[in-house]
Amino acid sequence: MPCLNEERTVGRCIEKAQASFRAMGIRGEVIVADNGSTDRSVEIASALGARVVHVAIKGYGAALTAGIEAAHGDYIVMADSDDSYDWLTLEPFVNKLDEGFDVVVGNRFQGGIATGAMPKLHRYLGNPVLSWIARTVHHAPVGDFHCGMRAFRRSAFARMNVRTTGMEFATELIVNSAKAGLRIAEVPTRLNKDGRDRRPHLRSFRDGWRHLRFILTYGPNFLYFFPGALMLVAGLALVIPLATGPAILFGHYFGIHFLALGSLLTLLGVNIVSLGLFAKVIAAQQSPGMRSRVMDWVLRDFTLEGGLAIGTLLALVGIAIDAHLLWSWLRNSSAPMNSTVHTGFVATLLIVVGANILFGSFLLNMLAIEERERHER
Repeated sequence: MPCLNEERTVGRCIEKAQASFRAMGIRGEVIVADNGSTDRSVEIASALGARVVHVAIKGYGAALTAGIEAAHGDYIVMADSDDSYDWLTLEPFVNKLDEGFDVVVGNRFQGGIATGAMPKLHRYLGNPVLSWIARTVHHAPVGDFHCGMRAFRRSAFARMNVRTTGMEFATELIVNSAKAGLRIAEVPTRLNKDGRDRRPHLRSFRDGWRHLRFILTYGPNFLYFFPGALMLVAGLALVIPLATGPAILFGHYFGIHFLALGSLLTLLGVNIVSLGLFAKVIAAQQSPGMRSRVMDWVLRDFTLEGGLAIGTLLALVGIAIDAHLLWSWLRNSSAPMNSTVHTGFVATLLIVVGANILFGSFLLNMLAIEERERHER
């Protein structure tokens, strides 16, 4: 139970959890991860037999991580200490773990939300939209990404490699579980109105942004590869037919302005896809148990020499075209060069793309060396 000044409700939550242990006939412990309470929360928890873990690092995720790491049980159930989740309902979570699932997440939209328990902004917009985005980006089969009541095997938590300290911990736990190949189940969970007499710790826009930021940062396919590839294809679709001059396409005149747009889209596409490649390798290094086809390609097939060859070839072709244009101008510097403007654009594009690939290969090689050495160890 993460706790920060919950003297009104923490005792009730502890007693309910202990009653669940007795009802199910299991051995269990209650851990209160205190995040710096200044009221009687610690005193109440200790008096009721809970083990209090003092967590100096502020944040929902920091408190939960410390409490989980201090736990002795094979199964771990987490929920808030504000009495919004009913600690008497542990059995469905435990049963799912007994069935072989690694992670069990509550679903408040299936279990019911009491009047006043969740702001309308969260209920009808924030939670559904963020959950949908997270499901789409990370392919995690969970309908309610932000339900605070969930259970998992202690051995599974070690594979999640959760790193965040704030509210986005809830999203990261599910995302990393899905990427690690853990079996995930959901159970209907009721959300009650909390027992606080003050504002909740959650801040709608600040914490909503933290969730969205995590979803996108660790979803390189959607953040980088898909938009980058779309820009690259659209850019080349303009550059290729306009490389040697204006063209009539579908009955419309396409000139230098569209070539400039195509060059811009091509450059953006190459750079964004490159950033996605780097992000994939860095993400795999941060979470060693999580693999991807891109990471496998980097380890198996990528070589610095190959990247340098491609980048150098593109740059040299562009330089050769520019050199030819310069020679033509020197031979007849008084004549206009209108007919070669498109060719010059393409030459510049080739040089810039080649340079990006050339220097980017050194960075990718540095990341690849580190990853290969880690695998060899």
